[in-house]
Amino acid sequence: MRPLSRSPSRVLLALLTGLCLLAPLSGYAQEADTTTAPPLYRIETTDGQTFLGTIVSRTDDTVVLDTRGVGGVRLPRAEIERMTRVDPDRLRNGEYWHPNPQSTRYLFAPNAIGIPRGRGYYQNTWILLNNVNYGVSNNFSVGAGTVPIFLFGADSVPLWVLPKVSLSGPQDQFHLAGGAVLGGVLGGSGGSTGLLYGSGTVGSRDHNATLGVGYGYTDGSLAETPLLNISGMTRISESFYLLSENYVIPGVEGGTLISAGLRWAPENFAVDFALVRPVSTDLDGLVGLPWLGITIPFGN
Repeated sequence: MRPLSRSPSRVLLALLTGLCLLAPLSGYAQEADTTTAPPLYRIETTDGQTFLGTIVSRTDDTVVLDTRGVGGVRLPRAEIERMTRVDPDRLRNGEYWHPNPQSTRYLFAPNAIGIPRGRGYYQNTWILLNNVNYGVSNNFSVGAGTVPIFLFGADSVPLWVLPKVSLSGPQDQFHLAGGAVLGGVLGGSGGSTGLLYGSGTVGSRDHNATLGVGYGYTDGSLAETPLLNISGMTRISESFYLLSENYVIPGVEGGTLISAGLRWAPENFAVDFALVRPVSTDLDGLVGLPWLGITIPFGN
């Protein structure tokens, strides 16, 4: 094998080493001071304004908020759309950083962090690949996906179901999960196919790294060789994250897929841009295939 063909593996190793180091450390380094400061609240009004501050007083009719920008503000209850207590780790240098709108998944692969109860997201990749996931409880989520090829006149439609059970350790810095991709074809004669997996994640919702092991199956027959997933993300600013999602099938030539990407995540959606590349001696001139995905969160 030519030496050049091994360079993507070295890039993958360096990238993942950096992400694994950043994942747990960045979360601790950026935590806000939680000593004796009064709790902060974020209030969104019906006309689209947002206020961040401490509550001075509240009645059945009004809330008085001591804000950091404009001082005291009196808000009628009827004009308050949402009032949320702010976790201290959402503050960076006095500024509010909204939660990661896609904290439980990388480009496609999930990590071991659970979807909070009552929350969910819709994910679309290159228009055709569609997924919806919802947190039934803090430890169990279920989802479904499809590629709507019926739009092109096909008689059958691929469908898959995505159950996931997750557990988190003390301080939510270590997580374990087990799940599956249960696939089939609606209107076709094909059998079932999918993936059973387990994964472990270290870090927070903004900075984490994941190792996953999965076994594919077809018509009840389980694959003998596992699929390894090594992925990570780290938040680098209020709205941007670095991502890497990678797969290895041990002992299979050309069975390694690497990626590097950027997530742009304003408060109410996320867009993923990435380059994905198989590691193969026949693809030395290929930089990477483009990946484009969008996520829209919903729920409480």
